[in-house]
Amino acid sequence: MDLTTLQSILTIGETVAVEFKRCGNGIESDTYESVCSFLNRFGGDLFLGVLDDGTVSGVPEKSASDMVKNFISVVSNPAMFSPTVYLAPKIIEDEAGHKIIHVHVPPSAEVHSYKKVIYDRVDDADVKVTATSAIAQMYIRKQNIFTEKKIFPYAKISDLRLDLLPRVRQMAVNHAGGEHPWKDLNDEELLKSAGLYGTDMATGESGYNLAAIMLLGKDDVIRDVCPAYLTDALLRKVNVDRYDDREIVQTNLIESYDRLMEFARKHLLDKFFLEDDARVSLRNILAREMISNVLMHREFTSPYMAKFVIEKERMYVENANRATGDGFITPDNLEPNPKNPIIASFFRNIGLADTLGSGTRKLFKYSKYYSGRNPEFKEGDVFRIIVPLDDAYSFDYNLDSSLRVNTGRNNSEKMPVNRENMPENDEKASVTGKKAPLTKKIAPVSGEKIPEKNAGKKVQKKTLEQYATILAYMSDVPECSSAELCGVLNVKSRRIRELLRQLEDAGKIEATATYRNRRYRVKS
Repeated sequence: MDLTTLQSILTIGETVAVEFKRCGNGIESDTYESVCSFLNRFGGDLFLGVLDDGTVSGVPEKSASDMVKNFISVVSNPAMFSPTVYLAPKIIEDEAGHKIIHVHVPPSAEVHSYKKVIYDRVDDADVKVTATSAIAQMYIRKQNIFTEKKIFPYAKISDLRLDLLPRVRQMAVNHAGGEHPWKDLNDEELLKSAGLYGTDMATGESGYNLAAIMLLGKDDVIRDVCPAYLTDALLRKVNVDRYDDREIVQTNLIESYDRLMEFARKHLLDKFFLEDDARVSLRNILAREMISNVLMHREFTSPYMAKFVIEKERMYVENANRATGDGFITPDNLEPNPKNPIIASFFRNIGLADTLGSGTRKLFKYSKYYSGRNPEFKEGDVFRIIVPLDDAYSFDYNLDSSLRVNTGRNNSEKMPVNRENMPENDEKASVTGKKAPLTKKIAPVSGEKIPEKNAGKKVQKKTLEQYATILAYMSDVPECSSAELCGVLNVKSRRIRELLRQLEDAGKIEATATYRNRRYRVKS
């Protein structure tokens, strides 16, 4: 979560989907009551280390890690939560350096209890639910909303691909950093823990549900349950009336993800891109978010064929949707709403997806690096994600040449070399092809004088790239805050302020407004 989003949540205060807990001396019982109520209603976000009025008090830095471990052990303990749930708290930091524990709680297709008491969320309060009729209504409401909950009483465990479960366990353990409740569960216990086996409270039927069959079912069982289910992967760059390549994917969701990702790797460029000092695959990030979405959030009872299409100037996915609105979705108006929370939770547990809403933000962030343009999200009866493509575009190639650094590639033909601002040893490296050192002197960004205090010092390659990323981002917006740039570079606020001060001293940017509301813009 970036600092801009955090500050916005703190300003708005507690709502039906946001709860603040002080937790100065540890996690108190009412925190878990809120977790239970979020699970039973629409999901939400918990912030530990925040007072009721939105003031950040922070949790003790030395205790933060232990508090996270204790939280996970409670929500995964069947004596405390029934059914258990796996959540991944994250320790974040505000601008003042206070530690906050953020817990995103997705809505669940199950009805959960904490210490054998069921809680529901009403406005910004957690309410005990004791009346039998109210509990029954809660079960019925969840069953009606989520078609993945449909029970198939005659489905047997032998109808599922149990050979996939060892891989599923290992993926969950790897994603959780070495420990996960599924690690020590047998096959039946794992399936129940994941919400794939349940009871229909309206009919009394027990068995495996639609989510279990779609995630792990054998191909013939899936065809019997959902005859129209398939995902059509198409490449249309030359023969746009038909296709250049095609793969029809009609298997369980775990293997469908693998086959669609392989299709993407086969037909999309893997452009060079550095984030901090590590190379990341923009192609894989974009394809992962698009493919996970089309598999997780589709309406399986609809005969509409899901698609993953790669064209010359765009790629897109589309699927049948149980829409909650109509129109375009942006990070500003995003209201995460899971269509299949059991399947989405399973994907998150094994690392094929992240918290609800993060996929949208990632696509907006990395699409600009990949093609120079933003994606489009269209909510309706058919849900579409469109990501622009431009094979000729390269983010690092289009940066100002005076901010480029040697990346180990042969850039002599495409990237102009600013010899006036290059140290002598770097100039030699560019001519001879020998590897340049990882540092170089700070050069004026466009011939302007650099701050005297930085003159003659050596700056890490990573810092030069951070300068370039900041300027590239700011060139597309009228103004921006340091908090926004923290999200762009994924660094702490202290580091951003240092970089901004150096660029301001170099005359490349200027600050506006007062200290508390300070924003920055490119200097004319």
